[in-house]
Amino acid sequence: FLEFSVGKFRYFELNRLFPEEAILRHISSNVTFLIFQIHSQYRNTTLSFSQTLLPNTSGTGNDKGLVFILRPEQSMCTWYLETTDAEPVQNVAIPLSYSERDPIPGGCNLEFDLDIDPNIYLEYNFFETTIEFAPANLGYARGADPPPCDVGTGRDFRWRLQYDVYQYFLPENDLTEDVLLQHMQRMVQVPEVKANAVKLVTLTADDKTRVSFSSLRGQGVIYNVIVRDPFLNTSAAYVPAHTYACSFEAVEGNCASLGRVSTKVFFTLFAMLGLFICFFGHRFWKTELFFIGFIFMGFFFYILVTRLTPVKYDVRLILTAVAGTIGGIFLVATWWRFGVLPLCMLCVGLVLGFLTASVTFFTPLGNIKVFRDDGVFWVTFSCIAVLIPVVFMGCLRILNILSCGIIGSYAVVLAIDSYISTSLSYITLNVLRRALHTDFHRAFTNVPFQNNDFIILAVWGMLAVSGITLQIRRERGRPFFPPHPYKMWKQERERRVTNILDPSYHIPPLRERLYGRLTQIKELFQEEQPAGERTPLLL
Repeated sequence: FLEFSVGKFRYFELNRLFPEEAILRHISSNVTFLIFQIHSQYRNTTLSFSQTLLPNTSGTGNDKGLVFILRPEQSMCTWYLETTDAEPVQNVAIPLSYSERDPIPGGCNLEFDLDIDPNIYLEYNFFETTIEFAPANLGYARGADPPPCDVGTGRDFRWRLQYDVYQYFLPENDLTEDVLLQHMQRMVQVPEVKANAVKLVTLTADDKTRVSFSSLRGQGVIYNVIVRDPFLNTSAAYVPAHTYACSFEAVEGNCASLGRVSTKVFFTLFAMLGLFICFFGHRFWKTELFFIGFIFMGFFFYILVTRLTPVKYDVRLILTAVAGTIGGIFLVATWWRFGVLPLCMLCVGLVLGFLTASVTFFTPLGNIKVFRDDGVFWVTFSCIAVLIPVVFMGCLRILNILSCGIIGSYAVVLAIDSYISTSLSYITLNVLRRALHTDFHRAFTNVPFQNNDFIILAVWGMLAVSGITLQIRRERGRPFFPPHPYKMWKQERERRVTNILDPSYHIPPLRERLYGRLTQIKELFQEEQPAGERTPLLL
């Protein structure tokens, strides 16, 4: 058996053929209940009160715990541990003790199998991660009857309890088991949770015990809930739960290989074009318009094809690239034929405004309760996006150069994210998720901001400042924007027609030049005529 001490962590390995028995001795008389919890990275372990597994006395998972209500004079407690996994499972476990004044996590469970369930149940998909837990009950002395859960709503019942939800991020791009089990120790006991994690929301007994967060694929996150009794000033912690929002055992798209080849190719090419726009976009005006049109059309087309069709991700990405190319060509053609500068600059300004609004809601401002309403969110988002071109309407060249530097450099950030995960990609990804998923409005969008994020943020800033400064210095003294291309072409054509001294005047028409080229191509496939005279000479 494995012997434990209250509040002390113990590492051990479980094998399928050798179940373990955990024992805790010398329990103090002022302890009324214990929470024994066990954690592993992704392989399941089973924790039970008895060797015979029953639904209401055992739990299976990678973050599981049981509440043991002590009897009078009881000073020893036993649990049984086992795993059904073929491979040995590395675990860390700890028993925690609480007094009769402390609330009992999961003491008013009505949904899950355990009679008293202190566990946090976690589900995730591509868009959001959801945690759910059972309501707590007030503490009581050994041998006493538990307080009723749903008899009254006054101060003498569980309705006075409050629940603080905490979130803790593991180091980025680190999927090792040792790091998880080491950091899990910071999220078990109440003082450590308050000192190390970030409190996101406080729930009352009237709220649903269900909270959603933005899924961060490949990023380790630990969640825990602290239940507080504000009248007795006591608290207790639930059993923490962790997730990487991905599967370690999946054959395709597992945690170790999240980046798709199609994503890397798409964003690498996109970043190359963006880097060119960052430094030379204003000079090469038509290339910049293609870039802006590509973003404009590609973003809306991706949302449309994702919501309306069940096609796979790689196909959606190819269709988005085709639609973006068409959008870019269309914007360039619109400028070439009509030369309407305000219309083109409106598109440029809206893309910069979109990025500005995305950055605004990427901050803690995005988690304010009023923005959980989709109507308020999208109206505010649209106002910020439209405000940018309106503010810069009097200085269009500055707006264009700013757009080139900021948007072009952010394309490089997105390409880096396809190889090395960075939180800066969620600036726009969270907005895309909100447009695609109807329930994303209820999710908290916190992301980690660690060393590699600061480095990539510095790279983004340096690229943007360098590109903007270079273009402002190079364009000093030059015309603000190029002339209308169609008018220039028309004037040039008329000049060639009327000026016979112009060498281009003697160039054959386009139809004759094309016919001559076709004739040359046909001659390549004709047989060579033999040399020599075939007709008789006339003497």
